[in-house]
Amino acid sequence: MTTTRYLPVIISFFALSVLLFAAAAPGRAAQPRESRYASIVVDADTGNVLYAVNPDRQSYPASLTKVMTLYLLFDALESGRLTLASQLPVSAHAAAQAPSKLGLQPGERIGVEQAVLALVTKSANDVAVVIAEALGGSEAAFAGMMTRKARQLGMHNTTYQNASGLPDTDQVSTPRDQAILGRSIVRNHARNYHYFSTRQFNWRGQPISTHNRLMLRYQGADGIKTGYIHASGFNLIASARRDGHRVVGVVFGGDTASWRDRNMAQILDKGFARLQGGAPEIRSAQADDDRGDLDRLIASAHAAPVKAGGKPVKMAAARPREDLGAGDSDSDAWAVQVGAFSEHKAAHHAASAAASKLGGLVSRATIVVDKGKQGKAQVFRARLAGFTEDQARAACKRLAKAKKDCKLVQPST
Repeated sequence: MTTTRYLPVIISFFALSVLLFAAAAPGRAAQPRESRYASIVVDADTGNVLYAVNPDRQSYPASLTKVMTLYLLFDALESGRLTLASQLPVSAHAAAQAPSKLGLQPGERIGVEQAVLALVTKSANDVAVVIAEALGGSEAAFAGMMTRKARQLGMHNTTYQNASGLPDTDQVSTPRDQAILGRSIVRNHARNYHYFSTRQFNWRGQPISTHNRLMLRYQGADGIKTGYIHASGFNLIASARRDGHRVVGVVFGGDTASWRDRNMAQILDKGFARLQGGAPEIRSAQADDDRGDLDRLIASAHAAPVKAGGKPVKMAAARPREDLGAGDSDSDAWAVQVGAFSEHKAAHHAASAAASKLGGLVSRATIVVDKGKQGKAQVFRARLAGFTEDQARAACKRLAKAKKDCKLVQPST
């Protein structure tokens, strides 16, 4: 009887508690994956900010790090310390770097121009360390050079610990700082900036295509660099020129590479519209749900507090062992592996044979022979690369029906 008498009061109190919790929820609902988003677009000529969302929030630059590695290499070329024909030695430390990499062996040498091309297309971590050791004596000393150069350029919230962007909790930057770097390399190294426009280069007979898909699709885009580790999300520095204006954009923390690229296209459009004196409208054709997702993500980024001094907010730990596949990635970076062989020719033949079984599924894929180690033995892995995840799974399913071996290879591995 007593319980029945007070039941309405209990229910009312419970309902009030739910309402109070719901009112507090927006501040708590932003998950780390959402709140890490940040971006900026600047006028490359003046440095004026044309668009920004939390541009001073620190996060991990991932392979955007290699832009600074190349900046210092271009410094060395300008000073005459190195030439494009200079041969750089490969150490055991460089060869031991995690993918993405060329698969260089200790004692080998690589020419400077080939090293540049390997960084701007494949984002090769082993090559980044080769450059670091050639210029700094050691990767650690080179990282100090990188940080000092960052301060000289006005990048006050950036610290480098390695030359590649592989995970390190103390290696951090911001969209504003990366925009400064992008603008500086365009202006100060105009003679060598064209390398960032490279779409493909050949390495020992193997074509290697750029990871920067935005550059292939966005009108006026001519570089510069993508980056990804799990802790940072999908990052990008982009530069584009239209109607006599150049803008540099930076996106940190994209949830996927394809979303990051769409978002970059949108904010670059906003930047150009601002420069031309018009309303910053989104000119890229996007589905309504994409725009809604953009609004939601930006709103959550605005809601998440940024500590004074640009300190990290809700940054996931950068754990090297969990991020060994770090490097670059894009929406079509999935691959399938159809075997591992002791000879390059056999691997290439196996990949070609697999491609013949897939028909239309390989219209956008490329044959890749990845050299690596299996124990102490050298192996050549036969792969077809350039798939979306769904395409890669469909490819393996079709090959399985044909009684062919197939293994999924996730982005950046």
